[in-house]
Amino acid sequence: MIDDQVIYTQVGGDGPFFELVERFYEQVAAAPNLRSLYPVDLEPGKKHLAWFLIQRFGGPAYFNEKRGAPMLRRRHAPFEIDFAVRDIWFECMMQAVDDTPPFAVHRELLERYFADAATFLINKLEPKTSGEVLPQI
Repeated sequence: MIDDQVIYTQVGGDGPFFELVERFYEQVAAAPNLRSLYPVDLEPGKKHLAWFLIQRFGGPAYFNEKRGAPMLRRRHAPFEIDFAVRDIWFECMMQAVDDTPPFAVHRELLERYFADAATFLINKLEPKTSGEVLPQI
């Protein structure tokens, strides 16, 4: 199994991560239920996501240098993220991975990472079938 910290080097540095993020945001723009969670201007978010992914997968610590610690749950807390939003986000990200050739060899590892990360950010649980509301995470 490939150590995910070498992906940055194996895909060729920053460029493919910015390409991946562009493909992802194209998917977001086409997904109304997801797009509504994002600000009107997507450009700052693109840069932030690329920096985060570059850092996460073995590249320079751009995100920490420019934005501080990632604190994913805290940064995403203002948004209601349920299983449906998680699934749409995950589908958009995996389509972006599929549309960005340098990541093809790493698809399985990225699929696991993005599935786990998206699930980690769920902060709104759906009610049980009995009508009981589950506690927030």
